[in-house]
Amino acid sequence: MTPRPKPRAARDTSPASGPARDTSGVAPPADPPLTERQEARRRAILRAATQLAGKGGFEAVQMREVAETSQVALGTLYRYFPSKIHLLVATMQDQLQRLHRTLHRNPPAGDNPSTRVADTLMRAFRALQRDPLLADAMVRALIFADRSVSAEVDTVSRLTTAIILDAMRLDSPPTADQLSAVRVIEHTWHSALVTWLSGRASIAQVRLDIETACRLIAED
Repeated sequence: MTPRPKPRAARDTSPASGPARDTSGVAPPADPPLTERQEARRRAILRAATQLAGKGGFEAVQMREVAETSQVALGTLYRYFPSKIHLLVATMQDQLQRLHRTLHRNPPAGDNPSTRVADTLMRAFRALQRDPLLADAMVRALIFADRSVSAEVDTVSRLTTAIILDAMRLDSPPTADQLSAVRVIEHTWHSALVTWLSGRASIAQVRLDIETACRLIAED
C-alpha cells in the first residue's frame, strides 16, 4: 500500500453554515483521491469502529482492537486516523452521509419547512436511539475533539447543515437569517442528543425542543 501522507475528513460539498476557519486567503492543496483499495480499507476501518462502539461504547474503541477487527496493520490505521477521536468523528460523518442518502430516497413529509426539518431531525435521532452506545461514542468524540480534528468536525457540521437545508427545500440560496436559524437548530439538536444520552431528557422533551427550535425557520 502507498501510505497516505495525512488523514483527511470525508469529502463534502454541502454549504457551510459559517465562514471557513482558514483565514489565510490561501487554499490548501487538494488531497489526491483514494484508490479503490485505499477506500475499501478505510471502509473496513469505519465498520470495525462502528461495530466496537455499538457493542461497548466509547471505551471499547481501542485502536489496536480496531486494527485487528478491520484486519489492517496498526501503523496503517494510524495513517488513516491518527487518534481514536479522529476515527469516531469520521464514524459520525459516515452515519450522517448514510442518513443523507436515505433522506434523498425517502424525503420528509410536511407542508412547511419547520415541520419537515423537525421530522428529519427526529428521524436522525431515532436512528441514533436504536444504537445508543454508538451514539454516545460519537457524541463524546465530538465533545473531546481539539483543534487537530477541526476539519473533521467542520465536515460533520456541514453535513448536518446540508440535511437541514434539503428538508427546507428552499427555492433560492439561504439568507443569512436562515443560516443563523439553521445553526441554532443544529446546536439544539446536538444539545438534546447529549441530554438524552446522559439520561436528563425524555424522548418527548427532545421532540419538544427540536420542534420549538425549528419554528425559527421563517416561512416565505
